[in-house]
Amino acid sequence: MTQPPPPPSQPPGPPPGQPPNQPPGQPAGGGFGLSKDPQQPAGGYGTPPPPQNQPYGYPQTPPQSPPPAEPGYGYPQTAPQSMPAGQPAYSYPQQGAPGQPAYSAPTQPMAAQPAGASAGGGGLLNKTQLQIVIAACLAIVLIIGGGFWYSSTKDDGGKQDRAGNSSGGTDGGKDGKGEESQAAPDGPGTEKAPADTASKVAFQLPLPPRIDVTGVPGSWVTDKAYVKTGVNTIEAYDATKGSKLWTLPLPGQVCAASRHLTDDNKTAVVFEAKKRAKGDKGYPPCSEVGVVDLTAGKLLWSKSVTGGSSGDEKARFDQVTISGNTVAAGDLSGSAAFDLTTGAVRWKPTVDAEQCRDIGYGGGKALIAVRRCGSYDAPSVTIQALNPENGTPLSSFKMPDGLEDARVVSSDPLVVAADVGDTGSFGISDFFSIDIKTGKLRARIAAPGDKYLARCSASDGVEGCQFVVVGNDRIYLPTEEHEGTGESYSRTNEIVAFDLATGKAVSGRADAGNGYHSLPLRMDGGNIIAYKWPPYDKGGQVVSINGATLKETVLLVNPADKTVRDAETSFVETGSEYRFENGRLFIADDTLSEPGTDSSSSTKYLAISFGPKG
Repeated sequence: MTQPPPPPSQPPGPPPGQPPNQPPGQPAGGGFGLSKDPQQPAGGYGTPPPPQNQPYGYPQTPPQSPPPAEPGYGYPQTAPQSMPAGQPAYSYPQQGAPGQPAYSAPTQPMAAQPAGASAGGGGLLNKTQLQIVIAACLAIVLIIGGGFWYSSTKDDGGKQDRAGNSSGGTDGGKDGKGEESQAAPDGPGTEKAPADTASKVAFQLPLPPRIDVTGVPGSWVTDKAYVKTGVNTIEAYDATKGSKLWTLPLPGQVCAASRHLTDDNKTAVVFEAKKRAKGDKGYPPCSEVGVVDLTAGKLLWSKSVTGGSSGDEKARFDQVTISGNTVAAGDLSGSAAFDLTTGAVRWKPTVDAEQCRDIGYGGGKALIAVRRCGSYDAPSVTIQALNPENGTPLSSFKMPDGLEDARVVSSDPLVVAADVGDTGSFGISDFFSIDIKTGKLRARIAAPGDKYLARCSASDGVEGCQFVVVGNDRIYLPTEEHEGTGESYSRTNEIVAFDLATGKAVSGRADAGNGYHSLPLRMDGGNIIAYKWPPYDKGGQVVSINGATLKETVLLVNPADKTVRDAETSFVETGSEYRFENGRLFIADDTLSEPGTDSSSSTKYLAISFGPKG
């Protein structure tokens, strides 16, 4: 097996989840890539939230008195002694407007008080009161004892999590009695656990030559190949061995790449019209839209258009997507669409009298436009489902006032992320579940970025959300990291779910385990594929989580060897591309730093792959 070289130099101080005086696993800036600023909210939403009692169920009425400090969302809490019937765990009701759904806000445990006891205390208890007190104390002891059993269970370093999760399972696909667990509504996945989950490094891709900060967005996995953008190229490698299969030269650097693939392995990219030259004061425009056959390694066609605010100049695009047989490219100045097969232009950038234009698209099962109207100081944003053949709106939903843009998390079911009133972190304050046929709001889910690890980058366009997935008519979110239940320095998190029809939290959660934190990557049928970022002394993991029960099955466990682990964690968590297909994990950067500016003298990689040992 090819082992990575010695680990890169590390920054001072341990990262979260690492004990003092231990070798850190993630260098400052996240390795060789130029990190996206995780504090940068998407779009610059700058107006206050809408007033009380307006639609969308926001904001909520604050409690009469602030609760004491609490652990992070998703962390085990002592349940109240009395709960409403049917109320799911970890989603106790909040005080708010009538009909407002619960958003999984933690609640302080309620103190048990004997029936008939006076508020002032004083006096002896009668026999009945004494029995009630004894019963309450026993209940508390049982709750504490159960919590101690849960907290004392250690992660087993890659085997099935014997503590399971709040669903109580001991095996990802089975319950504690060995019976098959409830199937997720969207059906079974295709990724199955191998007999031996231990992995090895399959291959590493070296950094390409470059002259400055360089974007390399886009990576895809076919049945035979791992395909990655380089500098002025797209290159394919054998998915098992890493040997090069083909190289596709391009006129310039890739600026944007679709995350979607057709059934016959075609995808879309946006690239610069010519190569960059050292000393150039400006970069060539990202004006060329093309379709690439990832099986044959051919550029099937490329086109540029004029129009919109670009006038007679070529329109620029910073994102591209695919839906059906349509390629749609977007930018703040306007958007265009093309026939995927022929490259024929379906529509061009336009700006009407109300300064309305599509600023980008979400693709996949449906084509969704994020449309902005009005001036820069007073914008309004509408979400539209489009006929992909001609761009005709099929339904529309007006977002709250003051937004400049929004992010499409899923096209069907339609889920949109936004930072309302610039109140959230990492580009998110709320998710909006929208009926794609009628354009009516189904539910609004409060999910601020300081409580959850989902991220929406301002630089990645309309489809630029990461670590949030939609399936089974639910949205699955990772909670922010919090203190673990083992050593004092351990950190962990959970994956929780919300119902898209009601906005309410779904009972249960998938615990990452001490020292790990889980990051949802994609849906696999009705299951969630998640990557578990490792602690200081172990390798990362890939798991499959049942979308109905949130029970976990381990699919891959990476080596704990320090050199390998350091290579695995040298990639910036929020600036990297994670792909898991056919039992293999691929991690790649999407932006490379200027040569000579990296603090590490060790070799870094464009991408690294892990696969089964056998």
